[in-house]
Amino acid sequence: MFPVGAARRATTGLTMTDRAADLARRLARHAEAVCRQYLSNGYRSGRYWIVGDVRNTAGRSMFVRLTGHDSGRGAAGKWTDAATGEHGDLLDVIQMSCGFADFNDAADEARRFLSLPRHEPEPNRIIRRPSAPTGSPEAARRLFAMAQPIAGTLAEHYLRARGITALHDTGSLRFHARCYYRPDDDSATETWPALIAAVTALDGRITGVHRTWLDPDGYHTVRLGKAPVDTPRRAMADLLSHAVRFGHASDVMAAGEGIETMLSLRTVLPRMPMVAALSAAHLGAILFPATLRRLYVAPDDDPAGDAARDALIDRARAAGIDAISLSPRCGDFNDDLRLLGINALRASVRIQLAPEDVTQFMQATQLCR
Repeated sequence: MFPVGAARRATTGLTMTDRAADLARRLARHAEAVCRQYLSNGYRSGRYWIVGDVRNTAGRSMFVRLTGHDSGRGAAGKWTDAATGEHGDLLDVIQMSCGFADFNDAADEARRFLSLPRHEPEPNRIIRRPSAPTGSPEAARRLFAMAQPIAGTLAEHYLRARGITALHDTGSLRFHARCYYRPDDDSATETWPALIAAVTALDGRITGVHRTWLDPDGYHTVRLGKAPVDTPRRAMADLLSHAVRFGHASDVMAAGEGIETMLSLRTVLPRMPMVAALSAAHLGAILFPATLRRLYVAPDDDPAGDAARDALIDRARAAGIDAISLSPRCGDFNDDLRLLGINALRASVRIQLAPEDVTQFMQATQLCR
């Protein structure tokens, strides 16, 4: 099998080859950090990072060496996919996981990761991968891979401005500084910063993404931090029965509609795993983990939310799951958090929980601060 990186090096001149080799060596010194950023669906096992493939699919066929020599056999940063025979270095990981068609884009992303200055584009360009169909799960996975963790970004500021401080276990959220937005088919494409949320199946596979375009000028009380566009929220690809997940659900979890709604609830229930179905229509159709024994349903306070709540509770009880509704005092739990305050939200939620869950899930609220 032809190595992934070989085509890049075989069709470029000495200058680009040398630069690529230098970047690969620099990345190899931070091999685990690179893997955690660009192969986030994998995990460390001894001296290796294990993942499904170089495109960041969950699985176990590809392994990346995390420690080793600077070059040659056994070098750190080298990887092999046992299923396909593909192999390469960490620069290839960045190019393939982010879906870059142009090597120069991958090199710029590597320099950004390493905090190195950008270089002018090289004259030689090659096409690495065909574009994914618009709106497909593959396009969603590529968009999520191209985004960065929310820490220190406008996305984190947006959430905190809405009173949300429970930002642990939010690996499903990322930030894209220039996410495409097209008002309609006849309009030009714009770019706005965006909060990108991964929609996943029960097995962790990304099936879609949700985008919340943000106001680059910061939080405004009318738009609540969202960009001044007609539809600042849009979903993409396969959402039905899936959700944005916070924490790993086992026997107890909460399910609701919006990301901000569920993160607000997590502010007072920091230990409870939660999922955001993104709409009332999708809330009634989420799938349950096989080990689930109690489900808290947290719909918005409107007719659509009431219908979704009733449908989900009926499905849960038919599956032998104890289902309990959690009701906000205002329109949703983020309204409660912003307008009434965290203490009022905590008191309101506390009396709606099963007694044993108060002790298990309402302690350690310092995690939220």
